[in-house]
Amino acid sequence: MSEFGKSSTTDEVLAGKDLNGACVFITGGNSGLGQETGRAMAARKARVILAGRNQAKLDEAASAIRAETGSDAVETIICDLGSLDSVRACAAQANERFEKIDVLINNAGIMATAEGTTADGFESQFGTNHLGHFALTKGLMPLIEKGEAKRIVNLSSRGHQICPVNLEDPNFESRDYEPFASYGQSKTANVLFSVGLEQRFAERGIHSYAVHPGGIHTNLGRYMSEEMSAALMKSIEASDPNFAFKSIPQGAATSVWAATADELEGRGGVYCEDCHIAEIDDESRTSGVRSYAVDTGNADTLWAMSEQMTGETFSA
Repeated sequence: MSEFGKSSTTDEVLAGKDLNGACVFITGGNSGLGQETGRAMAARKARVILAGRNQAKLDEAASAIRAETGSDAVETIICDLGSLDSVRACAAQANERFEKIDVLINNAGIMATAEGTTADGFESQFGTNHLGHFALTKGLMPLIEKGEAKRIVNLSSRGHQICPVNLEDPNFESRDYEPFASYGQSKTANVLFSVGLEQRFAERGIHSYAVHPGGIHTNLGRYMSEEMSAALMKSIEASDPNFAFKSIPQGAATSVWAATADELEGRGGVYCEDCHIAEIDDESRTSGVRSYAVDTGNADTLWAMSEQMTGETFSA
C-alpha cells in the first residue's frame, strides 16, 4: 500500500508534495517529533501552528523552523493539555486567530510519570495524553470542518500493547498505580479516540489516524529514572531482538504520511506504523495493533466516559 517504510524520513515522505495553503496544527510542537513534523510541513509551504505549554520553547522552535525552511508561516499558541481551562482557552483563541485547520496532529504526550494528577484531578498520563486532546479536538472541530484535508492524527505507541484502557478505573482510584500501565492505557485511548472520531465524523469527510512513531530518543522519557529506562530497554530487547532506534525525522515520518498520503483518502480509524496501516494482531510484541484498541464498543464506552469526565460533548 505504501512505498515508504521503517527507515523513511519526513522529507522523503513529503517529497514532491505542495502543501501551500494548508494549515497544520501540532501539539507538542516545541521539541522532538512535533518540531520535526512542523519543520517538514513548513518546508512544503504549509502554514504551521505549534502548540505547547512554554512560550519561550515555542518561540525557539518556531525560530529554528523559520531559519531552516525560509517560511514565515510558522505561528505559536499556548496549550497545557493537563489543564482543561488552558485547553479551552487555546481552542477559543485558535477559533479567533485562524480561518481553518486542515490537519490536526495530536502529538504531545508524557510517559511513565510518577503518580500524580492534572489540574482537573485526572491521573496525569490519561488526563494529558487522552482527555486533554479529546477536549482540544472538540474545541478545534469547527476549524477542522472548514479545512480541506480534514485529517486528525493521534500519536499512540506500541505501548498500547501493555494493556487496554481500564474503563472502570482509568484514574487508578481503586488499584495500585503503575507508571507503564498508566502509559499503556493512555496510548490505547489514543487509538480508541481515532476509532471514535472516524465513527462520528467520517460522513463529514473528517478522517482520523492513530500513529506509532517507533522508538526514538526524545524528551518523552524525561520522567523516567535510569533504573526505569534500563528496565524498559531490557524488556524491549527481549521482545524484539532486532530493535533499533529511529532518528527523529524517521520517527515523525509516519505522522506526516498519515497526514498527507493519497492512499489514505476517504479512509480512517486505523493504526499506522512504519508508514503503513498495521494489521490487527493480539500476539506480536514487535508490530501490529491489539484488537481491544480498535474495538468499536470500547471506543464508544471511552467516548461517553471522556465526555462525562471533561464536560465536553461533541458529535457530528
